[in-house]
Amino acid sequence: MAKSSDPIHTHPRDITRLVEIMRRLRDPNRGCPWDIEQDFDSIAPYTIEEAYEVADAVARRDMDDLKGELGDLLFQAVYHGQMAAEAGHFTFDDIVNAIADKMIARHPHVFDDESRDKSAEQQTRDWEAQKARERAARAERGVLDGVALGLPALMRAVKLQNRAARVGFDWPETAQVLDKLVEEAGELVAARETMGPDEMADEMGDLLFVMANLARHLNIDPEAALRGTNAKFTRRFASIEAALQAQGRRPQEASLAEMDALWDAAKTAERAAEK
Repeated sequence: MAKSSDPIHTHPRDITRLVEIMRRLRDPNRGCPWDIEQDFDSIAPYTIEEAYEVADAVARRDMDDLKGELGDLLFQAVYHGQMAAEAGHFTFDDIVNAIADKMIARHPHVFDDESRDKSAEQQTRDWEAQKARERAARAERGVLDGVALGLPALMRAVKLQNRAARVGFDWPETAQVLDKLVEEAGELVAARETMGPDEMADEMGDLLFVMANLARHLNIDPEAALRGTNAKFTRRFASIEAALQAQGRRPQEASLAEMDALWDAAKTAERAAEK
């Protein structure tokens, strides 16, 4: 088919063009062999990866990159929609209609006659109440039902804790969380001498779970906090590498004391720049 008559090249530049491209890629006779072989399980990791690349572009405030990454993430939704349509489950239009219906139902103060005269906190409570009604309609009976298994572990820990807290299973004071943190850290230290790798991993998981709980009590997003620390570590270690490179050396050729001193210098320079 000539490009001039191919709907992929002549179709209006909207979402239907992308849907048609995906359908063509999965065509059993004319499609891409790699795309044809994929299924929900094989594509899901790419979907997660693309979501993180969107977050990375946002963190870097790179709007050109963000445009591309959002396109990549949108393509993942189209991909899953095409596979679902082939299996007779639902179509991409069903995806769009479902999210549109959900947003309307969760914003009665915008799309219905409910008053908009409420705080952001009240709107958050209303949102959670609507989500609870939706879970009930899906016959999710357990308090923790429906918290996605595929979430990053820290994020899922906070969501599990928030769900439990709604029914009163929560420490009322931050000091109690700190006490538990000290307890779990002590158990991990003791485990070094008495436990095997599996028990050690279990104790480490307990400690991380309490750390997530502490962040929740302090109204801190632990996932975002750790991303920020990762970025800070990357910047400061790059400063160490740059300083050593200026001396004609590499990190593996420097002592820990030398690298510690360069780290402290990078930290001091950062703090001075922030003032």
